[in-house]
Amino acid sequence: MTDVAAPSVSSPSRLRIGVLGSGGIATIPEGVLPNLHHIADKVQVVSIADVMVERAQRAAATYGIPNVYATLDELLAGEEVDAVINLTPIPAHAQTALTIVGAGKHLVVEKPIATTLEDADRIIETAKQNGVTVIVAPPDMLYRPYREAQRLVRQGAIGRVAFARVRSSHQGPGGGPEGWPFDPSWFYQEGSGPLFDMGVYGIHEITGILGPARRVSAFAGITDPIRTVRGDNEYTGLEMPVTTPDMNLFMLDFGDSTFAVIDGSYNVHASLSPKVELFGRQGAMGIINPSGPDLQLYRTDVAPGMDGWVQPKSDGWLADPRRDALRRALLVDHLADVVLHGAEPVLTAEHARHALEIMIAVGTSAREGRVVELTTTF
Repeated sequence: MTDVAAPSVSSPSRLRIGVLGSGGIATIPEGVLPNLHHIADKVQVVSIADVMVERAQRAAATYGIPNVYATLDELLAGEEVDAVINLTPIPAHAQTALTIVGAGKHLVVEKPIATTLEDADRIIETAKQNGVTVIVAPPDMLYRPYREAQRLVRQGAIGRVAFARVRSSHQGPGGGPEGWPFDPSWFYQEGSGPLFDMGVYGIHEITGILGPARRVSAFAGITDPIRTVRGDNEYTGLEMPVTTPDMNLFMLDFGDSTFAVIDGSYNVHASLSPKVELFGRQGAMGIINPSGPDLQLYRTDVAPGMDGWVQPKSDGWLADPRRDALRRALLVDHLADVVLHGAEPVLTAEHARHALEIMIAVGTSAREGRVVELTTTF
């Protein structure tokens, strides 16, 4: 893991935060702004910007944010901030992130960090030059079940890992009966899609547990050229052209005959399987189970001649109240801990760049019908 240099900004008792983007990830109940009050001792939101100024004004009124701007440049030129939380749509991540770190501000950016490796490299290098920290979604490797799974695997709890299955899909924005609060059509266009939107979670999770991957082999395609928004709101019935693959299935090779199969699609309406399953020579592990504990461990020879599931002493051994309270604001909490208290960064830009290379390799492998070698690490 490569850390950025020490921050160039002063060390305030609280980070002054600017928020770029006031859409869903900023304002939904599990989003950033509704949950920042839990860490009011660490951060203070002083500014918000959105090209849809009226939407930013509504968010500012709801969450007591004193300054509202129409652009990132206005935000950076306005009230002094130590960090910016970048909640823009996927195609805008790279340029806005580069502008933020170029201005010497710490950064939290939604996934993926960019859509090209060249842009990811520029963000990382500029952040290093300006001595600022970059934290990149998703937050999953901060969750206790994943941290514990990483520890158990590295300690050999299930022996040498042979393969993993990773579920990283859902039914697609606008694909559920609950509707979708915004126009979801951009999710199905070039520059977005389920790989960048959903597959990125599974990639971060399995590489966070097993380490960097070495090779990628993939299939991808468009299942339906037109999708129709379900639900009961103003977007119900909207027909959305699909111009990027909405189905991706790929395999990662970690070396030493260790493989992982990951789905990244908008074709999973429901599943009863764990989010991640790991199979080793001496056991197995399930992480985030729909109808069970968030971490399950199966061991060979738990007693002479006997294999079985290992039960924890307490059902609360993996309780994660901070995750449950903060939800997406956990990313901001992690930035504050790194900048203010010197915590070890977990959600690094280098890890995000490796995940991005995997996503790009998925597209290359599917189009060209070949295995793609990876070059980045973290």
